[in-house]
Amino acid sequence: MASGDSPSAIVEREVETAEAMVELGRLLGMRLRAGDVVLLSGDLGAGKTTLMRGVGEGLGVRGPVTSPTFVIARRHPSQVEGPDLIHADAYRLGSAGEFEDLDLDDDAAVVCVEWGRDRAEGLGERRLEIDIETTAAGRLVTITGIGREVPL
Repeated sequence: MASGDSPSAIVEREVETAEAMVELGRLLGMRLRAGDVVLLSGDLGAGKTTLMRGVGEGLGVRGPVTSPTFVIARRHPSQVEGPDLIHADAYRLGSAGEFEDLDLDDDAAVVCVEWGRDRAEGLGERRLEIDIETTAAGRLVTITGIGREVPL
């Protein structure tokens, strides 16, 4: 969360398996709308891309959603007349300025950015920030609404 941003709502979910992470993403994806911005944070291997696979399924977009680490950003067109998914990975970017140069601000799409904290907050004052922590039981997923409710 950027300084000065205050959460409107916080939802936590314990997730024990990769399948459960995909399902959580699917439920979230079914509720996201064009113009929504989602920033994901978590250690390497925490499950960010697994969650995004489910978001893509929930949105009904084309193609498997895979990590865009090496291409930085990938657009997945909708197959159901809904919004496209722009899935970006800011891991290799050094600053918010480098991220802004990608020009991913698209009100007609859902924009999701892995490793987005401190790089992509400028995409939306109203956004979801998702933190994934590894726990003994699996993963703790914390979804924080900034200027908006959490759609779960």
